[in-house]
Amino acid sequence: MLFKGTNIKNPSKMSIVLILVGFVTIFGGFYFFLSLAEEVLENESFQIDEVINQFIISINAPWLTNLMGYITETGSVIWITIGTIIVVVYLLFFSKKSNWMATFLIINMVGISGLTKGLKLLFERERPEVIAQYDGTGFSFPSGHSTGAVTFYGFMIYLIAVSRLSRFWKWMINLFLGFWIVIVSLSRVVIGVHYITDIIAGLIFGLAWLLVCIAALEVMLWRKRKDKKSDLIQNERGFLKR
Repeated sequence: MLFKGTNIKNPSKMSIVLILVGFVTIFGGFYFFLSLAEEVLENESFQIDEVINQFIISINAPWLTNLMGYITETGSVIWITIGTIIVVVYLLFFSKKSNWMATFLIINMVGISGLTKGLKLLFERERPEVIAQYDGTGFSFPSGHSTGAVTFYGFMIYLIAVSRLSRFWKWMINLFLGFWIVIVSLSRVVIGVHYITDIIAGLIFGLAWLLVCIAALEVMLWRKRKDKKSDLIQNERGFLKR
């Protein structure tokens, strides 16, 4: 099977690193996000939005818009939902890995969906342009495609990182997934339905939520391994007393 077993005695180095990096990123990310959000609530304009928009206009071409239109679909609700269902089914029925991974993937995706919708309603930032063809409707801040891409593809990066694949393929696949998160997010600016600050906020908030879910999952898996080890020790002691 693709994933490693769960008979590790102590928390893995990856677990500890993920949790530590997660907390640092969460606190730093939320500080930056809240600073940005405060300006959005006050209806402040951002110079970076104007600069990026002017740059996009200067380089944009029909072929680029069409290409980004296809790419942006891989961050859509339908695409992400189908992908999540496929991965959950695999984790539950075709993998030896703990079912907790499927559970936390669901929590990860359902949670970010609800949080993103709540934030959009809270800030009520208007889009630079409304284009229904590319899901460019509703409010703009933060970008739902960005939060969805970083949480879904980010969880795939985690699954690849803990898999039995060779280090080479882990690096190749995860570098591509990381690139894809960025390009899907930027596609929203190129097609004109988001500001760059929407994208930055979406990536920060989505990454923070992803790391919270992964950290909680790693703690849960560690506790499960610890309980399993305790049960084995108790069974061995009971056997020896006979």
